[in-house]
Amino acid sequence: MTQNIVSLNLTDAQLQAVDAALGELETQLGGLVALSVPQKRSLRKMGEKSEAFCRQAMLLLQQSPELVPANVVAARPVEDLAMLDKLRPRLLRLTRLAERGADTDIALGSDVMVAALQVYGQLKLTGAGEGLQALRRDLGTRFARSSKPEETKAA
Repeated sequence: MTQNIVSLNLTDAQLQAVDAALGELETQLGGLVALSVPQKRSLRKMGEKSEAFCRQAMLLLQQSPELVPANVVAARPVEDLAMLDKLRPRLLRLTRLAERGADTDIALGSDVMVAALQVYGQLKLTGAGEGLQALRRDLGTRFARSSKPEETKAA
């Protein structure tokens, strides 16, 4: 069975342009943060259900800042919300592009794997008399079963 899910041909010039665009994105988005797993777990998150609450509270803060002492809201949550609104559409585009990239990675790898299995199968059928035994053996190590640990054998 042959398979060709994707045929992608990017020239060196295109790859250089992509690298330059990624470099520019990294430069322009240099303020993005990377959080550790413990940090992510410990943070209070604004989920979909909480977003309306947060927006109402920020509207209240914007309209009546005197209601809240300055030390209670030391950060700039109104500006943070505005930035979130500006950044989200771009992050969505980046996410879609990353998902398409990941899917293309899977498709290209699958095309190569299917072809490699066909080549190996053909080598097993016809390679014995062609002086290709060493290559067949090397390729066959991909399918070699690992031996069971001694404990399992004893049990």
